[in-house]
Amino acid sequence: MKKLIYFILLLLVQKVNAQKLGFTDTGTDTLQGITVHAFMLNKKWKDAPVAVALISQSEIQRSAPTSLLPALNSVAGVRMEERSPGSYRLSIRGSTLRSPFGVRNVKVYWNDIPLTDGGGNTYLNLIDVSQINTAEVIKGPSSSIYGAGTGGVLLLNSVPSFTENKQNHFNAGITGGSYGLFAQNAGYTFQNKQFASVLQQSHLQSNSYRQQSAVRRDTYNWIAKWQTGAQTLDVLAFYSNMYYQTPGGLTLAEMLKNPTAARPAVGTTPGAVEQKSAIYDKTAFAGLHHTLQINPSLSTESVVLVNHNAITNPFLTKYENRDETNTGLSAKLIYQHKIGQLTLQWVNGGEWLYNHSRIDDYANNGGIAGNVQFKDNLFANQWYVFSQLQLSRKKFTFNVGLSFNNQQLLYRRLTDSTMLHDLTTQNQQVFTPRFSMGYQLTPAVFWYAIAAKGFSPPTLAEFFPQDRIFHSELKAEYGWNVETGIKGSLLNNALRFDVAAYHFQLQNAIVMRVNAQGAQYFVNSGGALENGIEISANYRLWQKNTAFISRFNVWSSYSFQPYHFSNYEQRSNNYAGKAVTGVPKNIINGGIDMVTANHFYVHAILCATAAIPLNDGNTSYADAYQNLQLKIGKTIQWKQIMLNIFAGMDNVLNQKYSLGNDINAFGGRYYNPAPRRNYYAGMSFNL
Repeated sequence: MKKLIYFILLLLVQKVNAQKLGFTDTGTDTLQGITVHAFMLNKKWKDAPVAVALISQSEIQRSAPTSLLPALNSVAGVRMEERSPGSYRLSIRGSTLRSPFGVRNVKVYWNDIPLTDGGGNTYLNLIDVSQINTAEVIKGPSSSIYGAGTGGVLLLNSVPSFTENKQNHFNAGITGGSYGLFAQNAGYTFQNKQFASVLQQSHLQSNSYRQQSAVRRDTYNWIAKWQTGAQTLDVLAFYSNMYYQTPGGLTLAEMLKNPTAARPAVGTTPGAVEQKSAIYDKTAFAGLHHTLQINPSLSTESVVLVNHNAITNPFLTKYENRDETNTGLSAKLIYQHKIGQLTLQWVNGGEWLYNHSRIDDYANNGGIAGNVQFKDNLFANQWYVFSQLQLSRKKFTFNVGLSFNNQQLLYRRLTDSTMLHDLTTQNQQVFTPRFSMGYQLTPAVFWYAIAAKGFSPPTLAEFFPQDRIFHSELKAEYGWNVETGIKGSLLNNALRFDVAAYHFQLQNAIVMRVNAQGAQYFVNSGGALENGIEISANYRLWQKNTAFISRFNVWSSYSFQPYHFSNYEQRSNNYAGKAVTGVPKNIINGGIDMVTANHFYVHAILCATAAIPLNDGNTSYADAYQNLQLKIGKTIQWKQIMLNIFAGMDNVLNQKYSLGNDINAFGGRYYNPAPRRNYYAGMSFNL
């Protein structure tokens, strides 16, 4: 309470010029006029021949301002999981098969700068939700222009805009809730005709639901944009200091007995509390994105980045210190020209990402580093070049792209004097074509079809997993994706819809194994047939500014994913025909967004998830569950101050479920219980 009173007083004494940034409390934004940047199409959402979902700022604001998870999970085909606060897993179209934690097989960019490193990992948990304005989710293989990944691509955006007159703004927010939740953010924005700058700070902490699952994160970032003549320069720089405890998985019996418990000691293996299992991550990141308009038809884009991660990870069997340095470069040459009714765009370019990881393992003596076990050096080098041609004429659009991709890792064990030579992986070289076409059936309805090859090489964490054996034999998984879809609007733009059906044949699948000591490792094993259907709809039932209820929208998304292994053998077991591990067959998301004339608003979100197979043999399933979330609030305008007061509830139905499962876990330790019914409240200012 003292923190809340102090922060409110601090805001009230601020003397800065104000701008009415406004709260998009409508719960939905029309997508008809929004430009899609995926594949550099630069087309309106409904006219883009790509399976892409746009997440607006209002959709991010539907839930507590502490996580992107609800907003991403509202997208058909996307599933974000939380094994514990701070430990996230993101999949697009069922790509969690090889992700025990973190983000793999999904490429992530922030303001067109790669967040995914040369080792294939993305630390998405370092980003505070207050720093993101909008997002685009590209579904399916996108290797022709984005490199490795069969799942898809996440494009985050927070680039500030220019204004005709010089302006200064200040914004801040504070949230408190169950389990010691306290979140705070503040920002300062400067804008004029040629320069825009945003300085932001955020803090998040929580004791969390389970033992050994507390989290604390502080982030500071600077986002800026310059424009001088034909050139623009974007800057993205941030520092994040994050600490989160890792409670470990429970068996079904342990979860039913005490879902708040951390993993207990078993035999000679100590428990999570005893070992003080946690991750400490300090990351500094800087990236520049430059554009140059050479002439009306020719332009360039280039990116340079560098970041450093210092990670300490005491866990059940080891104490790890990891020092990572990442660098990257990318460049594009864009030619655009119009000949009569034909519009041509030809893009050529490439991207290079490099990662050096120094990994030192010690014995874990109750959260204190003991004797040295191993010291290792790993070097990951990943690059690709591509060419993409797009032709548009009247109602027709055609796009074709091709990339050549290469990845190689080098491994050196520093504590082994008998190791005379460095170990290297085979070059993961592959060509990946992509074809798409679209046709405007009516002014408001668009049809498209796609055929694309995708590949996903093993990440550094898979070549060198927890068993600390360098698995140089691992190879990239790959496959062809064929899909078709129709999207647009009906009923005078009141109904927005998006329907897609796809067929993806995954080959050489990378799957996770867990040894008797609980350490994870990965193998190539068979393939999977991944056919699916995705449906999204948003219907504006009512919009009349003079009525008591000025706006009322309903929305829903449905994912049908009857994935199964096509040819998968492990020792004497044949899992062909079994459901793909970790992928629910059905997911339904839906909700309402209501706004009244006196600026009260209500958001309700329901996520219904079918039973989830927890092991390859399908002998264990996580039960189906329904998670209902509610948020109510009111916006108040007083002179130049915009105030938003809100309160909300998560897991309204008070269900017992696991939001992030450890698939194929040894000893049946699959479950990471989610919090029971919990609450939050807060406020935010725009000045």
